[in-house]
Amino acid sequence: MAVKVGLLGLGTVGTGTAQILLDPAERHPLVKEIAIARVGVRSLDKPRAVEFPPDCLTTDLEAIVTDPDIAIVVELLGGLEPARSLILKAIHQGKHVVTANKAVIARYGDEIFTAANKAGVYVMLEAAVGGGIPVIQPLKQALGVNRIHGVTGIVNGTTNYILTRMQQEGGDFEAILADAQRLGYAEADPSADVDGLDAADKIAILASLAFGGRIKLSEVYSEGIRHVTAADIAYAERLGFVIKLLAIARRDTCPISNEVLDQLQLRVHPTLVPKHHPLASVNDVYNAILVEGEPIGQVMFFGPGAGAGPTASAVVSDIINIAATLQSQQGSTATPSANPLLACSHQHYCKVSPMADIVSRFYVRLLAKDQPGVIGRVGLCFGNHEVSIESVVQIDMRGDVAEIVVVTHEVREANIQSALDELRSYPDIQSVPSVLRVL
Repeated sequence: MAVKVGLLGLGTVGTGTAQILLDPAERHPLVKEIAIARVGVRSLDKPRAVEFPPDCLTTDLEAIVTDPDIAIVVELLGGLEPARSLILKAIHQGKHVVTANKAVIARYGDEIFTAANKAGVYVMLEAAVGGGIPVIQPLKQALGVNRIHGVTGIVNGTTNYILTRMQQEGGDFEAILADAQRLGYAEADPSADVDGLDAADKIAILASLAFGGRIKLSEVYSEGIRHVTAADIAYAERLGFVIKLLAIARRDTCPISNEVLDQLQLRVHPTLVPKHHPLASVNDVYNAILVEGEPIGQVMFFGPGAGAGPTASAVVSDIINIAATLQSQQGSTATPSANPLLACSHQHYCKVSPMADIVSRFYVRLLAKDQPGVIGRVGLCFGNHEVSIESVVQIDMRGDVAEIVVVTHEVREANIQSALDELRSYPDIQSVPSVLRVL
């Protein structure tokens, strides 16, 4: 008997999902066992790339989540509402949910998964992070036997495209952003992407799965790429780095004893990545997620992070996972939530380290008056704040202003910030235009 699915939304990803389900040839045999029962749309009159029977389309989205014949509700609306309310209503109706909505999961995951566990249904979200890259299920299943030490990713294609263009062309952020918007790689309002908010949503989800606890999105530090300049890109190149917007979730360690602590680092920010690092060569709109664990070591997932085909692929993979479980339990009294490899059952919240305590290397670009002793005063200030300098060079001159680039050893965030606050008060320091972390 076919498993009936209700689609909420028939935009780019919804259309891609329907096209896969309606064309099962040469795909997994389970795709043939899935039937689209209803499709929720905003307008019945809009032309569609996919043909449906007239009674299949409806603007009544609640009728889909309450339809007793539908077993799986696929939420592809985007945004927070009505997506959140419809997901919760579907769960309360005993339906399984597949979603690509990272914003809803990152903000309301505790509410949604608590309801799902109580109702004995699944909420699947492979498409919420990394588009077509299969990373959610591997974290829940194949990598679940490992002690995960860290998850580091390039998880936003828009920012990666902009930074790649800046690196290849030497252009400035604003001009390349405008071009990305014209080409459709960036939204008219690009804030969620370029300010790191989208990546923060995604690393909150990945961290929850990798470390087995719930995450408060407000505790994820988020910094975007607006302040990254062509000068920073060029200096990073000369120093052997590329700049990427990284989303990082790591088990924290004591800087003195190197003991692993029962808390996480959760942060999104532009980062200088050594050219030999696996993530350094991930360019354009592609995404990549590097997982480090014991005993597996490093595993990297790479692929297209968005788009109709890749994201729909992830959506349908979740649908067939649920369908397989439903078919295997036909005639059984077991509940679907009996499979812990698909469910998200953790209840506790992970403890997150404050950014002030994070230890990292730093790249600092200073503009200073070209006077004797300036570099010495910079070094003395850093030393007074227990900031150890790896290298300091005077890179360029702008009239009577010298451009100085400092790369530090690993230091506490609080120490570097207090040193920079003091430097900004010096009369011979004109400005501190760039402060970036180094991987």
